[in-house]
Amino acid sequence: MTRDQQLQFCKKCIHRQMNMEVGLICSLTGEKANFSMSCPTYSIDERAAMEMGANDLVEPAFMVENISESKLRELRMEQNFPLAVLGGIVAGIIGAVLWGIITVATNFQIGYMAIAIGAGVGFTIRFLGKGVDQSFGYAGGAIALLSCVLGNFLSILGFVANQEELNYIETLIYFDYSYTFILMQETFEIIDLLFYGIAAYEGYKFSFRQLTKEEVI
Repeated sequence: MTRDQQLQFCKKCIHRQMNMEVGLICSLTGEKANFSMSCPTYSIDERAAMEMGANDLVEPAFMVENISESKLRELRMEQNFPLAVLGGIVAGIIGAVLWGIITVATNFQIGYMAIAIGAGVGFTIRFLGKGVDQSFGYAGGAIALLSCVLGNFLSILGFVANQEELNYIETLIYFDYSYTFILMQETFEIIDLLFYGIAAYEGYKFSFRQLTKEEVI
């Protein structure tokens, strides 16, 4: 290991000690780390690990480039793309329904719903798919984007239902879907692009399996 790789472990070890002359050392040996693969006295400091964890995650591209081919094959064997897509679609539909209900109830389109949908779809795909390939990110971004469009459409149906004094089931049955594109076009606002973009970005970003630098090492 390089010194930087060793420090990924030392910074989270309860035996770490700062020496002003040489830097971080082991309190047990009084010396800098000299292990090559693993430290026999390593004992994790949970608090330090949690504090470092948020900044210690690596991007998917870095992970793929720095993991050995054999380990990467193992990770890919754990991937489940169909389950990830199915779970993402379910999460997206739930998010779209909530988007429609909240928009109709408040008579106001809340941008935070796009953030929630993107994150919900992405985290669901990550949890179920354990993916490291780009296809998981593309699926997450596409599903999140389509979910926002569906949420806007369901909002329109909700307003139609209220205007015509129908329940939502009746509206779904009797609505003339040939007018879908026209209504979506008439109700479209420039800010919708911002919402869609946020959802797609988060759907992509959160869909990948996350590993820390320590785990990559």
